Amino acid sequence: MFDTLNRTWALLLGMFLLMVGNGLQGTLLAIRGAIEGFTTLEMSLVMSAYFVGFLGGSQLTPALIRRVGHVRVFAALGSFISAVLILYPTITDPVAWMLLRVLTGFCFSGVYVTAESWLNRAVTNENRGKALSLYMIVQMGGIVAAQGVLLTGDPSGFVLFIIPSVLVSISFAPILLSVQPTPVFESTKPMGLLELFRVSPLGCVGMFVIGGVFSALFGMASVYGTESGMTISQISAFVASIYIGGLLLQAPIGYASDRMDRRWLILAASITGALAALAAIILPGYWAVLAAGFLVGGMSNPTYALLIAHTNDYLDYDNMAAASGRLIFITGVGAVSGPLVAGALMEQIGPQGFFIFLAMLFFGLAGYAGWRMTRRPATPVDETMSYAAILPTSSPVAMEAAIESGQDEEQDAQIGDAEAQSDRT
Repeated sequence: MFDTLNRTWALLLGMFLLMVGNGLQGTLLAIRGAIEGFTTLEMSLVMSAYFVGFLGGSQLTPALIRRVGHVRVFAALGSFISAVLILYPTITDPVAWMLLRVLTGFCFSGVYVTAESWLNRAVTNENRGKALSLYMIVQMGGIVAAQGVLLTGDPSGFVLFIIPSVLVSISFAPILLSVQPTPVFESTKPMGLLELFRVSPLGCVGMFVIGGVFSALFGMASVYGTESGMTISQISAFVASIYIGGLLLQAPIGYASDRMDRRWLILAASITGALAALAAIILPGYWAVLAAGFLVGGMSNPTYALLIAHTNDYLDYDNMAAASGRLIFITGVGAVSGPLVAGALMEQIGPQGFFIFLAMLFFGLAGYAGWRMTRRPATPVDETMSYAAILPTSSPVAMEAAIESGQDEEQDAQIGDAEAQSDRT
C-alpha cells in the first residue's frame, strides 16, 4: 500500500483538490439557486446539464488526447473549470447556469479520463487494484470534505465560489509537475448496444437505472435539502452521508460479491435502497433522512460496481474493454434523465418526490433483477471476475484498469490453486 501511495501521491492529492471543488460547487449551486429564486424544475435542468456535458466529454476526450496529448488537454480543461466556477455568481440566470454546467461536466469528464490514464500508467499489475481503491477513497473523501468547506462562508456571496476555483487551479501543480507522459490512446472498436444487451440484459438495464440514481443523488440531494427547509449545516451533513455510505459499504459488498451469485446482491442492495428511501418519507425527523442518505448512497455506488462485474462475467476478456465504453454511455444516458424526472416529481408533489423517485428506481431494478434470475442460471463463482470498487464518475480508462486488475487477481488465484494441488499430490 505504501509503495502504491508513494507512486501516486501527487496525482491523488491533485484529484482530491479537484473533487473538493466539484463537490462544493454541486451543493453550493442548489443553495444559491434557492436564494436567487430558481424553481425546482429550473434547478433540475441546471443539474441535468452537468451530465449532458459529462456524457459528451467521456466520448470526445480520447480523440482530443490523441490529437494534442494528455498534458495540453488536462491543462485546458482544468483552466475552463477554474474559470466557470467563478462565473456562476456573476450570471445568476438558469439558462446561463445550464450552459456553464454543460461545460463543467464536459471538462470534469475529460479531466477524469486524463488523470485515470496517468494513474493506470503509474502503477504495475501487482498494485493496480490498490491504486484504484485509493483513487476511489480520494474521490469520495474530496466530496465529503467539500461539505465541510461549505460551512465556512456565505452562499449568497462570492467567496464560496472562489474557493473551489482556487482549489482546482492549485490541483494542477502536483499532477502536472510529477506525472510522466502517457502513450497515445489506442482506439477500441466499440461493442454494439444490442449485442451488449444480448450478453447481459441486467447489466444494461441496471446501468441505466443506477445512472439515474447517481445523478439524482449528486445533483438533486442539495435541492431536496433546500426545498425541505434544512439549514446549510444540515444540507452539508445530508450530502456527506450519501458519500460516506458509498465509501464504507463498498468493502463488505465487494467481499460478498466474490463469494455468491451477484444477482442476489443486486436484488438485496436495490431493495435496501428502496426501503431506505421510503423510510425517509414515512419516518419523522432529520435523523431518519440522514440515515436514509447513508443507506441509499451505500447501496447505489457498490451496485454500480456489481453491475460491471456481473456484465464482465458473461464476456470474454478481449471484449471487456469494448463493452466498458458502452456501459458508461448507458449510465450517462440514465444520468441525464435522473435530475429531470426527480425535479419534475418534486415540482408536482413537493420535496418528497426526490425519495419517491429513488424508491421507484430501486424497486424497478430489484424487480428486473429478480425476473432475470428466472431466465438463466448463475455463473459459477469460481468462473467470475473479481469485484473492483469503481464509481459512476469513472472513465473507460478506470474501468479497463479494473478489468485488468480483476484478470490479474484471477490468474494469481489460479496459480495459487495449481500450486496447492501440486503440493497435495
